[in-house]
Amino acid sequence: MKKTRLLLILGVAIAARAQQQASTQATLNAPANTEPTTVSFPFERIQAPTPVDLSCAGFVSKQLVPNSNFVAGNLYTPIDTKASNGEVVYLAGKGYEVGQKYTIVRELRDPNRYEIFAGQHALLKIMGQPYSELARVRVIDTRSKMAIAEIEMSCDPVNPGDFVIPYVEKPAISFHTPLRFDRFMPGNGKLTGRIVLAKDFDSEIGPGDKVYLNVGANQGVKPGDYFRAVRAYEADLHDPTDSLSFKASTNEDTQAHQAAIDPNIFTKTGGPVIHMRDLPRRSVGEVVVVSTTPTTSTAMVVFAMESVHLGDNVELDQP
Repeated sequence: MKKTRLLLILGVAIAARAQQQASTQATLNAPANTEPTTVSFPFERIQAPTPVDLSCAGFVSKQLVPNSNFVAGNLYTPIDTKASNGEVVYLAGKGYEVGQKYTIVRELRDPNRYEIFAGQHALLKIMGQPYSELARVRVIDTRSKMAIAEIEMSCDPVNPGDFVIPYVEKPAISFHTPLRFDRFMPGNGKLTGRIVLAKDFDSEIGPGDKVYLNVGANQGVKPGDYFRAVRAYEADLHDPTDSLSFKASTNEDTQAHQAAIDPNIFTKTGGPVIHMRDLPRRSVGEVVVVSTTPTTSTAMVVFAMESVHLGDNVELDQP
């Protein structure tokens, strides 16, 4: 019985080896003019925004949020300064109604004043003031000079001094079915903008992260619009880290005529000069708009082939 099983295994191995050799020989004997394999583009796997994504996205607005209504504290003030889901907060100001819902927002400042890309601060100043959306609360009572509210949903801890504005439910975002993502798609001539800021002041951005664009409702942008994030190779020239690559050699010692990539054109070998502006732009991801102001949009990254960067351009995309 054992001998029979051993012979069977040996026979299968010999047959597999013969099939592999035949396949290799067929490949070698293939005609020289055989058509090359078509470059395949990956399918987009869209990450749809959830209700929490919509409620916690934040925004940038030229119109400042009124500071007359704000969080005065919580049940254990001042021992405990942060409140989250299920906890009670006290709201100072006027106009509160029992049963009504409100959004807690925070006027933001970046403690690190470093510019991720040249001109970022100037663009952000034109766009307006960034705000984070921290929580949704419901007023359960009014006592003394305060309203008492319960936190129904929190994105981040609520602090005394955070502002209170009326709650407005955001419409659900529809997402398109998976499509092939063309990384080298040329410009389509539609509306363009730029990613100027990201939620939590992030600089390396991936699927699920929120970004803020310098185009808004005045340009016809609306929730549910898709934008393709694109990056030209020239953008690396303006990055303090990526620009170092232009100072390094990209050639092999055996190349008789070594190429030079601008701006590093001091190579004296007589080889070709590669201009970055002539290389195809590359698409790095796709974002969907979740809310707008007249001059800005809040968007969520729903697909990315690589990290999306602050400063990347965006182009209106209609899949």
